[in-house]
Amino acid sequence: MEHLEFKAQFTAQEDGTIEGIAWPFATPDRVGDIFTKGSIAAPETLPMLFGHDQAQVIGVWDQITETEEGLTVKGRLLIDDVARAREVRAMVTSKAVTGLSIGFITKSATPLRRGRQITKAELMEVSVVAVPSHPGARITNAKSATSEIEDMTTETQGQDTAELEKKMGEIEGELKTLPKIAERLDKLEAKGNRINGGSDDGQKAQVETERKAFAAYLRYGQQAPVEELKSLIVSNDEQGGYLAPAELSQEFIRDLVEFSPLRQFASVRAINSPSVKYPKRTGITNAQWEGETDEAEESTMTFGQLEVPSRKLMTYVDISNELLADSGGTADAEVRLALAEDFGQKEAIGFVNGTGVGQPEGLMTNEDIGHVVNGHATNLDALKLIDMVYALPAAYRRRGAWMMNGKTLGEVRKLKDGDGRFLWQPSFQMGEPERILGYPVVEAVDMPDIGNGNFPIIFGDFSAYRIVDRLALSILVNPYLLATKGMTRIHATRRVGGRVLQAARFRKLQTATT
Repeated sequence: MEHLEFKAQFTAQEDGTIEGIAWPFATPDRVGDIFTKGSIAAPETLPMLFGHDQAQVIGVWDQITETEEGLTVKGRLLIDDVARAREVRAMVTSKAVTGLSIGFITKSATPLRRGRQITKAELMEVSVVAVPSHPGARITNAKSATSEIEDMTTETQGQDTAELEKKMGEIEGELKTLPKIAERLDKLEAKGNRINGGSDDGQKAQVETERKAFAAYLRYGQQAPVEELKSLIVSNDEQGGYLAPAELSQEFIRDLVEFSPLRQFASVRAINSPSVKYPKRTGITNAQWEGETDEAEESTMTFGQLEVPSRKLMTYVDISNELLADSGGTADAEVRLALAEDFGQKEAIGFVNGTGVGQPEGLMTNEDIGHVVNGHATNLDALKLIDMVYALPAAYRRRGAWMMNGKTLGEVRKLKDGDGRFLWQPSFQMGEPERILGYPVVEAVDMPDIGNGNFPIIFGDFSAYRIVDRLALSILVNPYLLATKGMTRIHATRRVGGRVLQAARFRKLQTATT
């Protein structure tokens, strides 16, 4: 968390002009902090406060520069408008107050044996103070903090000597405690950053602690030291017990689950009913050219509807209560992940090849989508790909994209035009897809392979395929049904539908001779 820190000691003239060194470079302050030249970022002007009290704005700093000696500031007290500024000028000119202190926010720092090497900080304000944090910070042409105390002693010779010495001793005692307090705060801040920030050092230390504790438990069992046992992960097994460290118990071996990414390119809608109907216009009016006195003829228009129903995916899993308890919650999470992968794969297959009966209508099974015949059962013809693109109206092909599986894409990458140039165009920018004839390529594992009579490639505007979500993946845990067998049943349900809304936006390639 960013926090404001205060460091720094200046001259004041009768007209209110004040200048000094706000911070000397390369030398530590009373708590060991060191600034280097160039590490302090400052605006053109800063408020001048008294004692870091935001309610006591006494002037403005309008010249802030870095020199070899340190960060120097020059400004003016608002003596004509602020009564407190006139009081501060009197204290400065009488040498009662000679210190400057900066308020800053640390952006970057390196811990030292005592204090910090601050490499980046943002300057917020500069205050006039009685005792600065840095012994070298000073009011220009004024005495140091020690000399100031000597002057105060001279000016107060008439006061009770014992009382003055007592107050000076209290001040010195408080100054001596500052380094210890700062050291403790730095340690607490470093410790908090390791835990909350999730740094690599903190994570490594935690893993090392768990390994050491687990090794101690394997050697001594329940007789292991209490401090070691506290570092182990305890399950909620009613018998009690200690589990292996998290890096051992939470690892599952799983195979890659591939599915077609059609959902990313189709138009997706959420619905609140079993299905949704879209009005469809099936024709246009019949306007005709007529003479000056001829009557207009009537036109008839026809309309229809396209219904996209939601279909249901269901399954359940029975899992041992012992596994649920001994895994510390990871088995339950793994089951949910497996269900999500399975449902995602099944719905993707439906979107591409679904029959429309009890499942979504697949993009490749829609009979209204036109196709181009390749002229060969296995060898792709580059010219036919060009025919597919220009078979669509210009308004549709502007948003066109290719879809095929990895094997077909490998064959397409080998195709060249009549001048020997590859049709496939690599992506030269991160995040941009590969292109064929200038149009992006979507790789879908569920598309058919090249073969006699197959449709391995489709081109078109995939937003014309509509996906409707009725119910997200719902998981219900039933621990009672099989409780006598020590099992828990996990039910999963998903309701989703899909259908081609405009077949005219697509063209398929059929690898066949005729």
